Formats: sequence, C-alpha cells, structure tokens
Amino acid sequence: MIVENFEQLLTVLRDKKLYIYQSDNTTSLHFTITAVQSEMCSQSPNKLVLGYTRTMMGFLLFNPEPRRIGMIGLGGGSLPKYCYAYLPNASIVVAENNPEVIALRESFFIPENNSRFNVVCADGADFVKENSLQFDVLIIDGFEDHGQPRQLCTQEFYRDCYSSLAPDGVMVVNFLDCESKNIAFIERIYDSFDGKIVVINALESSNKIVFGFKGNTRFVSDDDLRSRLKSLVQHHPVGLTKTARDIVLKRRIHAPVTER
Repeated sequence: MIVENFEQLLTVLRDKKLYIYQSDNTTSLHFTITAVQSEMCSQSPNKLVLGYTRTMMGFLLFNPEPRRIGMIGLGGGSLPKYCYAYLPNASIVVAENNPEVIALRESFFIPENNSRFNVVCADGADFVKENSLQFDVLIIDGFEDHGQPRQLCTQEFYRDCYSSLAPDGVMVVNFLDCESKNIAFIERIYDSFDGKIVVINALESSNKIVFGFKGNTRFVSDDDLRSRLKSLVQHHPVGLTKTARDIVLKRRIHAPVTER
C-alpha cells in the first residue's frame, strides 16, 4: 500500500501491513513505522541511498567484476538494481519469500525478469541449499517485520551459503545492530567459513556487515585493494574508500569475531 496521508498510515499500522511512503524526493519501503527497509531517490532510482547498502558493495574490492550474483531479500531492490545497472556482465538472481514484496517491484523500478536478471519467490534457506550454480558473490539481506528470519541464521544455512559459492566467492551479510544474537550468528559464519571473515560497521548506521570468503580471497594484499579502489571509485558512486580502510584495519589488527 502506498501511504499518502495520515489516515492511510493509521490503517497500515493497525493491520500490520508493509507499506510504501512517498515524499517529494524519496520512496521508502517499511515493515514497521520505525524501520526503513529500503529507500529510493525518486530522481535517481539506481542510487544507493542507505549507507549499509553502500558498505555491502565492498565485495567489489575482492571481485570487481563478478559474473554470477545471488541475493536473498528483495525489499525495494536497491542492491539488485545497482548491480544490474553497474555490473552489466553479471547475471543476478534474487530470492524473496514474500509475494507482497515482489508485487511492489514496479513502484521501485525493479527490472522485469530477463536473461540476466531474475526474481524468484523462494525461501532463502531453500534457495542456497538447492542452488545448482556457484555464485561469485552471495548477498544476504533478508528481513521480516521482527528482524532476521531464523532459517537465515542457522549453522546449516551458513554452510549451505559456503557450498553455493564459487572457489573464490564472497558472501556479504547485513546484521541489524539491535539483534541480541548477532555474536552467535557471526560465530556460526566464522565456523562455516574456516575463520575467513571480516566484520565492519556499516556506513551511516549501527548495522554490522560481515564478509565471508571462500578460498584465499580474504588474503588479497593491501596494495591490491588500494589499486582496485582507485579503479572502482571511477565507476562506482558508492563511497568505497571508508569501507576499504575499515576492511584493511580489521584484517591488520586481527580483530575478534565481532566487536565486544
């Protein structure tokens, strides 16, 4: 439902429905009144508005030109749209388990399914377990109105994520900082990825972004990261400089699984 006045807002809050809020400059998707699930700039639909989405694009520092990208969680389609527009050689498949969210895709200018972009109605845990491809990048950004679904936080799920990656693949997970079980979840990723993870703070929010690496991807040298950054900033307007610095610092000081 698109909310245009106060009476409509009261209705969706009473019925606990997801809703779209439109202002002069932005369109946002909400599961609750306090949490913005996605936000789109009306004049630039492919722009990544929310800081956590720009931080998640840090996978480009490890694979600047992925060919196969898997995503769990569609929302307003910020990350899928950006990857579709700025990574023209990548094929993208997005798993979203809520048909009501998929039904809103036109409101957020999410592309129709085509030869290299596909949105499927599927549970994320089943999606990675049954995946026959191997993803260069796997992005986990699935949420319900109460937070992250239980099935997207289990040890089995993270092991399936690892198995679904190509030999040098990268997984990126967005965690709400208010989730009390984050330490346990991140430790499960640590175990599933043989300790090859990096945890950093998201830009402009208290979220945590976890990068999990298969093979030796995590050990790309600082010099190579800096070289890639110089090239990436010319083509990707997502502010990767701070993300790159945070990743380098966390690797250098051998940070624990998560900040305490």
